[in-house]
Amino acid sequence: MKISLKLLLSTIVVMALALGFSGFYFVNYVFETSLAREVGQAADESNILSFAFETAALTVPARYSVLPDNTVEEIASNLERSGRSTNRLIRISDEQKEVLHTSDGFDADEQLLQQTWTDIKTYRIIETSNGYYIHTCASINSLGRILYLETMKDISDVFTERAMGFSLYRKVTLVMLLIGTGIMHLIASLLTKPIRLLTRATRRMAEGDYAYRARQVSNDELGQLTRDFNHMANALEENIEKLEEENEAKEEFMGAFAHELKTPLTAIIGYADMLRTHKLDEEKSFLSANYIYTEGKRLEAMSFRLLDIIVAKKDEAELSQIAVAEIFEYLREMFAEEKRDMKFVFRYDDGTVWAEVNLIKTVLVNLIDNACKASEAGSTVTVRGRKLDAGYRFEVEDEGIGIPVEEQRKITKAFYMVDKSRSRSKNGAGLGLALCEEILKIHHSELTIQSEQGKGSCIGFTLEGNT
Repeated sequence: MKISLKLLLSTIVVMALALGFSGFYFVNYVFETSLAREVGQAADESNILSFAFETAALTVPARYSVLPDNTVEEIASNLERSGRSTNRLIRISDEQKEVLHTSDGFDADEQLLQQTWTDIKTYRIIETSNGYYIHTCASINSLGRILYLETMKDISDVFTERAMGFSLYRKVTLVMLLIGTGIMHLIASLLTKPIRLLTRATRRMAEGDYAYRARQVSNDELGQLTRDFNHMANALEENIEKLEEENEAKEEFMGAFAHELKTPLTAIIGYADMLRTHKLDEEKSFLSANYIYTEGKRLEAMSFRLLDIIVAKKDEAELSQIAVAEIFEYLREMFAEEKRDMKFVFRYDDGTVWAEVNLIKTVLVNLIDNACKASEAGSTVTVRGRKLDAGYRFEVEDEGIGIPVEEQRKITKAFYMVDKSRSRSKNGAGLGLALCEEILKIHHSELTIQSEQGKGSCIGFTLEGNT
């Protein structure tokens, strides 16, 4: 069942109960008030009749020491005639509660009479075939006799008004329920509109439309829920886009990896098959074996680089305070000019950095190695270290081929090479900068690239340092 229908039905039930109880209380309160008024009037009339009977009895001739029965009947008849305009019905009984006079239509039983004694006044409400009456009974002490005067007062109008009141209130309640149902249906529809919009948004997102957002139509709790849902949808969309990008990157990685393996393996297998099946002269045998060795070394280097990337993908590095001079001494020994046909310049400010030293050395070695591969023989590669207010910056600058602007954001991807033929000729596999990027991530840093095609490149990064 929809929540709007639950809300509507619960409201109707509450309204029906509230109107029913309030209507019953109101109509019954009016009835009880009217009935109490009629009872009071009936009691007053009974007192008046008792007083009138006693007054009339005083006019009896003195020769009667005891009021005779025929005089009682005569007085009762006079009282009855005087009250015909008020539809008064009376009955008078003697000491033994034997009836002496009864008005026509007085059909009450003697139960109240039997319960009444001297100085006691009683009443009850009875229902007869002619309607509802207040039946009263009071004792009269007149000329030495104890008589009992009973009256019946018609109060059928009070009960008729109550029935009419209940009937009218039922009609009013029905009309109010119909009107309330219409109004509550509108209110329930407005209150649950944000839920319907959220349901629609959820369904659309489940169908794959991750860009769809729920429309906010209020500023209450449901409005806040809509905002939170949209924030969640934004985060979900970003995560999905990230996963798609990662999946695409993995597919590109696997394609590039397969290509990188295929080319040297094809050559290795071809030259090995030539050496196995043909008798070659010494020069051709040396060239074939040398090619197999060179390509094998390139595959070995690529395997080690891939392993380094996998190992570098960890959450935290074990940082320690390292002197910058130690790092530059290591680089000088690694890139001695007599070992390479390049000129190296090392300039740095004294200071310390917080880093995992072996990983940072790997980054700088890769950057210098890439600078050498991008440069012609005899070119200069400059390695700088300088203090900044926000840390310590390392930079590697070359005079090589440079990197086009549109290629700069791609060069940190695995197996991506700006000049593939040049890189392969120098045993490159496009993994060096990808490894640097992963290492710098766990040092909360990143590569920055400044390059101009044909004029060289300057690649650097900044670490937290002390001066």
